[in-house]
Amino acid sequence: MGLVLNEDEKMLAETAEGFFADKAPAKQLRKLRDDRDETGYDKGLWQEMADMGFAGILIDEDHGGVNMGYMAAGLVAEQMGKNLTASPFLSTAILAATALNQAGSAEQKTAWLPKIAAGQAVMSFALEEGVKHNPAATNMSAERSGNGFKLNGQKGMVIDGHVADQMIVVTRTSGQAGDMDGLTLFLVDPKTKGIDIERTQMVDSRNAARIEFDDVEVNADAVLGEVDNGGDVLKAVLNAGRAAVAAELLGTGGEAFRQTTDYIRERKQFGTEVGSFQALQHRSAHLYSEMEIARSAVLAALTALDMDVKGAELPVAMTKAKLGQVAKLAGLEGVQMHGGVGMTDEYDIGLYLKRIRVAQELFGDSNYQMDAIARMKGY
Repeated sequence: MGLVLNEDEKMLAETAEGFFADKAPAKQLRKLRDDRDETGYDKGLWQEMADMGFAGILIDEDHGGVNMGYMAAGLVAEQMGKNLTASPFLSTAILAATALNQAGSAEQKTAWLPKIAAGQAVMSFALEEGVKHNPAATNMSAERSGNGFKLNGQKGMVIDGHVADQMIVVTRTSGQAGDMDGLTLFLVDPKTKGIDIERTQMVDSRNAARIEFDDVEVNADAVLGEVDNGGDVLKAVLNAGRAAVAAELLGTGGEAFRQTTDYIRERKQFGTEVGSFQALQHRSAHLYSEMEIARSAVLAALTALDMDVKGAELPVAMTKAKLGQVAKLAGLEGVQMHGGVGMTDEYDIGLYLKRIRVAQELFGDSNYQMDAIARMKGY
């Protein structure tokens, strides 16, 4: 696996770095938070991201995208993490695009992929039902009704679910909760009768949604992939989502580390820069080493995804586990090394820790991933 970026990837990383630093720095998140913006992101920024090709980064040219792959998507996600950029990139350009690429019919792809690439549609992926990530525990039912299906149940932590033009909903059409077999994915219009959506504001100032489905009727054309065989598609989508979140955590944790080292170089105590204290130097050196290992893990996972999105489960799980641990360490160390001001809203370090704590939970925290690794290894 290549752990060094090629020239095209370096150029993309530099372009994304400049774009997000200029168009969507952390102060934009502060504004969205302070304005209590119900959308949760800047629609103009999302359109500019589409114009840059970021929204269609996983979409083929026939459907209006640039088809640069998961490594490129990860490089964009890293810069978004560095700047705390809020946008539908994860929900729409990663999760929805992967699901449509893997299982969408020609009609479904034609209907939605060009809109995603053009920044004209936001899609959400409705999976979670419990307080912790557990896709096998999906219990929301989809029962055959006439020429279609009737959906009943509830979903939580649906990223961008409150503003989505279309939802991809994971349901159970057979089997029992605890099985990955018997799952079916549906494309569902949020305006369909029987759907109730509640916007929820998270601790990181982003928005998600709780969604109730009460006898929601969809036709057979709404099935994404095959009935009862959605488990393999779901694994591919989760692989992509976990790797993208890990890449974002790399950017968020790395920026938290940078801000912290800059601060301790300037902060004086008893007339001496606190960065000269050996204890803080040791902690900084340890965190630097961990961040470098984490970067290698992210590059390896993204490379594995580009080779086989369905077969990358092991390296992706390892990467998500590592980044959850390392980014959390970067956030906590950052707040502690800032001292008392680290607990105030004046400094950005607290915003970075809050985003890290939410992102580490998305699609399974480190404990979940370590358990999954053990199972894959036969333990």
